[in-house]
Amino acid sequence: MSEALSQLIHRPDVRLSQTFQKSGKVKEAMVACARDLSSANQALKEKLTAHDALDGVREALLSCESVEATVRHCAEELERLSAAVAEEISTRADLEEKLKITELLGDKHRFLAFHDVLTGLANRALFTDRLDQALAQGQRHGRPFAVLFIDLDNFKQINDTCGHNVGDKVLHLVGERLQACVRDEDTVSRAGGDEFLCLLMEVSQEAVVADIAQCMIDLVAKADDSTGVKATVKLSIGIAMCPRDGVSAETLLKNADAAMYKAKADSSGYCFASSLGSAKIHAWEKPAKINSDERISAALRMRLP
Repeated sequence: MSEALSQLIHRPDVRLSQTFQKSGKVKEAMVACARDLSSANQALKEKLTAHDALDGVREALLSCESVEATVRHCAEELERLSAAVAEEISTRADLEEKLKITELLGDKHRFLAFHDVLTGLANRALFTDRLDQALAQGQRHGRPFAVLFIDLDNFKQINDTCGHNVGDKVLHLVGERLQACVRDEDTVSRAGGDEFLCLLMEVSQEAVVADIAQCMIDLVAKADDSTGVKATVKLSIGIAMCPRDGVSAETLLKNADAAMYKAKADSSGYCFASSLGSAKIHAWEKPAKINSDERISAALRMRLP
């Protein structure tokens, strides 16, 4: 609809063009009438001054009246054309307003399709798309990155004791603080419930990722009077490094999720998937095909919203 409105607004308006052409012709006719009227008045004046015969004066008067009638007709036509122009301008203004509203609604719908309504962060669909792009870049250029699986340790308690409205405020604040710990090229996503995901682009050193994870833990733990929550909000973060811990989205998320559960169990704050002791992929190679049971297990563990 937006494209159709845009084409309607910006296409040449034949009717408006014709109206202006008519207006120009009427103005030309009025100029000619003005000349004729001036000539007729001059002729009448001369006949009256010369005490010409009554028939000559009457003829001059009739000529003046004819020109005056033409002038009145031109004036009425100009008024009608002016009204037509005003109507076209009003119609164009209405169309432009509708186009603006349609574009705003389109932007809103596009935003909602790829962002979480509560926090404004990327949703699971947008995160998956960016993770796929990171994997493609990694395959092509060997660029490493990290995936963080983030979970709030005591969020159920907050919801139960303070109510869901307060819980929503906490989630919104957590999203803002996670976003504050990363760069513009990184992606923080709310995966659903009290789970968040983070994609850190082009990082290869565990120390750098560990600093970011600790920044998230410390910043989220800071009290904030606006939420009404007195208890400290704690995070458990599992970290998978690509390509070391996997070269597919499914493997990376599964390993990061498993590391998050280890961090939660140990109350360590964050945990790297490499510490879990399972075999890891060390090169950009095509991952082995995963059987259906493993796919179902991975999907359940990721607890898709």
